[in-house]
Amino acid sequence: MPGGRLTQQERRQIALGLADGLAYAEIARRLDRPTSTITREVMRNGGPASYRADLAHRATERRAHRRRPAAPQGPEAPPQAHGRDPEAMREYEELFTTVLIGSGTPSMMARVLSCLTLTDAGSLTASELVQRLQVSPASVSKAIAFLETQGLVRRERDERRRERYVVDDDIWYRSMTATSESLLQIVMIARQGVGVLGPGTPAAARLENIARFLDFIRESTLRAAEQAREILHTKDTVPPA
Repeated sequence: MPGGRLTQQERRQIALGLADGLAYAEIARRLDRPTSTITREVMRNGGPASYRADLAHRATERRAHRRRPAAPQGPEAPPQAHGRDPEAMREYEELFTTVLIGSGTPSMMARVLSCLTLTDAGSLTASELVQRLQVSPASVSKAIAFLETQGLVRRERDERRRERYVVDDDIWYRSMTATSESLLQIVMIARQGVGVLGPGTPAAARLENIARFLDFIRESTLRAAEQAREILHTKDTVPPA
């Protein structure tokens, strides 16, 4: 299996595969590359709908030039617990972050969430995030504020009274709840618009359809989140290996 960076020709093959509707795994098989390499390449360069081989190649070269001066510091490869491969962890964290960005999470928020999620403790202080990500405290603060609005992070104080940012088994449940509340606001304002525009008019009918659709999605999401929480968070009596 070839290693190293993707070549420009390989990127053109990726673009052709995407245009043909091929899955990442099939593109990876044809190029004899890991599927994660193809996924990361596409998601960090616009996603499947916007991927352009030449633009992706130039962007990768620019990123490589920017990283070279900072390489001796090695801040992004701390010693790994449980015998983990530091390079594999770095690549996986980059892939995890890239997929979060592709799903709509802003870049810095995705980096912070990824960093928190992949720590065994599931929590870090602001200074630890700054050190790990090599960003400013203001960037961390802004990212945490955003993630809190999405229900993806919570705050707590440790024994030294330091504020810690925590992800736990409930983060996606809280996120789904926050999403449901946002949808409810749209449902309510859409139904208010029906009265303003006049029942029976085309625009009012459109708003009513929006409200009914989103209300159905909201209720289904809440119901599924409650069921998943009840089933998946049942404590296993068998200790983990």
